[in-house]
Amino acid sequence: MGVDKARIEAAISEILAAIGEDPNREGLGATPRRVADAYGEFFGGLGEDPLEHLRDSTPVGAHTGELVLLRDVSFRSVCEHHLLPFLGTAHIAYLPNDHVVGLGRILAVIETIAARPQLQERLTEEIAETLQEGLDPLGVLVVLDAVHGCVGARGPRQTGSSTVTMASRGTLSDPVARAEIVALIAAGS
Repeated sequence: MGVDKARIEAAISEILAAIGEDPNREGLGATPRRVADAYGEFFGGLGEDPLEHLRDSTPVGAHTGELVLLRDVSFRSVCEHHLLPFLGTAHIAYLPNDHVVGLGRILAVIETIAARPQLQERLTEEIAETLQEGLDPLGVLVVLDAVHGCVGARGPRQTGSSTVTMASRGTLSDPVARAEIVALIAAGS
């Protein structure tokens, strides 16, 4: 099920009227449609199962012993508290057990889960849990670093701050293993 764009358009027209604007004035006439299209993108992950992206993993036999680390993956999501965007960088590590997956599949997992009203903390946990369930790796580590529109554009207006969240599973929950991966992440910045 996709978003109901007609309802979003009607709601945006009502919001414009509620703030004292004329939704039909020049410059605003297409705004409800534009917002509806944007919301279709922002919330397109609501009807998708992120595990589907991991169904076609490749058997590699016995444990390879090597870490897979994707650094500096851009993502965007929308904070469920204020419906304002948060933009950030994801770093994803997993220690394969007997399957690996194409790196684009991991990017699709991030995109699908981020395309929902979210909290960064939950987004981090959901990515880690999806990778753990879908790949059955020996360990998973997810680190997200994001700038929140609600923090930068309203209230405290802290435009230079970011929020970092981390979730780990399996062998990558060990503090020494996590520290080594965080050092690898930092080395790429």
